[in-house]
Amino acid sequence: MDEHRATGAARNVGGQVEEAIGRATGDTKSQARGAMDRAQGAAENLYGQTKDAASDAAAGLRKTAISFEDTLRNTIEDKPYTAVAIALGLGWLLGRTHRPL
Repeated sequence: MDEHRATGAARNVGGQVEEAIGRATGDTKSQARGAMDRAQGAAENLYGQTKDAASDAAAGLRKTAISFEDTLRNTIEDKPYTAVAIALGLGWLLGRTHRPL
């Protein structure tokens, strides 16, 4: 869990408490400060969640790339003639797509 999520949640709770105290005492300045702290805490928490989600997505992408590389390596090592035939076919197709009409 990202540190921004923890600090954002704490600031959000602190803002709620400050806002409630301001409402109970009738202090509009405390209410406004509490609302600002709550909004800032919510934004920081959202930033932390986004950062965590991006980190998880990058880790998943890395794992998928490593898995694909392992599969490709095993296929080339186990079936070299098939790999060469596929490479030749792909090269031929690429050559055909760039040929003028």
